[in-house]
Amino acid sequence: MSGEGSTVAGVAADHPALTQVTVVIVDDNAVIRMGLRSLVEASDRIRVVGEAGDGEEAVRVVRAMQPDVVLLDVRMPRRDGVQVAAEVRQWCKILMLTYSDAPEIVRAAVDAGASGYLVHGQFASHELERSILAVAEGSFLLSPTAAQALRETWIVPAAPAAPSRPDVGLSERQREVMELIAAGRTNPEIAAACYLSEKTVKNHVNHIFARLGVRTRAEAVSVWLGGA
Repeated sequence: MSGEGSTVAGVAADHPALTQVTVVIVDDNAVIRMGLRSLVEASDRIRVVGEAGDGEEAVRVVRAMQPDVVLLDVRMPRRDGVQVAAEVRQWCKILMLTYSDAPEIVRAAVDAGASGYLVHGQFASHELERSILAVAEGSFLLSPTAAQALRETWIVPAAPAAPSRPDVGLSERQREVMELIAAGRTNPEIAAACYLSEKTVKNHVNHIFARLGVRTRAEAVSVWLGGA
């Protein structure tokens, strides 16, 4: 889990710091769980409230404890981490913490609701606390290879939208966000593709809707594409 000089790519959120963050640790390797617990409990801002060694147990523990963040491995018995993420996203933030940096797995985890994806060996031990707190406060962050993997799986439209779109005074970034909305992307997907926090995306979406004079994504897409 250590890596001197390693960095974690992330998008900061504009949320006030939480007083204490509760965490559930999920990994089928008891030694790794013990090591993570030791690292996490060294922080006076984080409290471990549960552990699980497989996917089924993870869902039960997270449902019962409803922590702020779950540290979730990808490859586990009985249910993998991506399947678990899709189910527990309603109760907590998800920080994937695993050895796999396969592009399709990174993409699947983000699609399932993960707010972060760290690869063991690509972040320093002291970065774990910061990463957990950042995810709890609404940030989206990735280990370097996970960020590269995500870039390889997502095709982001060229920045400026076509000039035939409605001229309603949107910024270049807002036009890019609107193009992604028209392509059917959700706010979390737009946040990942544009390297923005979900809160920033929501602010852009609200501004876009006001400029277009609409209330829903469907209306926005109709107006936006109708100007083509």
